[in-house]
Amino acid sequence: MMANAKCMDDWDHTSSLLALIFNVNRDPKQQRALKPEELNPYRSAKKKKGIPINSKNIHLLKGLL
Repeated sequence: MMANAKCMDDWDHTSSLLALIFNVNRDPKQQRALKPEELNPYRSAKKKKGIPINSKNIHLLKGLL
């Protein structure tokens, strides 16, 4: 538990720095500003968008092969 909390805290710092570097160097007319949560794998995992794969929709992937 404590090791997981340390990793989460480290990623909070890292993602803040990544967002800062990205936002300072971005072109405001072409790119939107990123939030640190979007670059943090611990925080963004809760907000992932997409379609969950299950037995009802797996056939859609089989058609791509």
